Amino acid sequence: MADKVAIEIRRATADDASLLAEMGARTFYESFAAQNTEEDMAAYLESAFTVEKLAGELAEENAVFLIAEANGQSVGYTKLQNSEPEPCISGERPMELCRIYCETEWQGCGVGSKLMQAAHDQARAQGAETLWLGVWERNPRAIAFYERWGFRDVGSHIFVVGSDPQTDRIMQVTLTHPE
Repeated sequence: MADKVAIEIRRATADDASLLAEMGARTFYESFAAQNTEEDMAAYLESAFTVEKLAGELAEENAVFLIAEANGQSVGYTKLQNSEPEPCISGERPMELCRIYCETEWQGCGVGSKLMQAAHDQARAQGAETLWLGVWERNPRAIAFYERWGFRDVGSHIFVVGSDPQTDRIMQVTLTHPE
């Protein structure tokens, strides 16, 4: 499906709140529903992916959303944010990679790599020297992807899905700046 299709990255606007809410809820559900109860998934999706919630996040000055598109279709997105880093983050001027989501049928087609490169570029453009993220300890595919991008495990924190406290690994990478 995605063979030799150009993947373009664009910055999200306020008009994208509905798109981001729908894609975020769908991809989160597809990725994690099998490992969580229906009640916990429903509670998390209702709190994290409403149009109002995404509209608010899009309006935040310290957040940037980037959308991947192929053939005019949105196929993934990422969210970066300047926020208070976890205590285990040791790098200079850290920026959080809060989300990186890809539509299931586009996984393995280069969308994640395009989004990750765009996240690195955006973070560097905003003066960050460190990019960090939290990833569920029971998501080996994502952990392996981040490791391929040079992220290393530096700690953990609790991420609550519904009423279930889960352990996220905290990973960070030092961003290189072109001379």
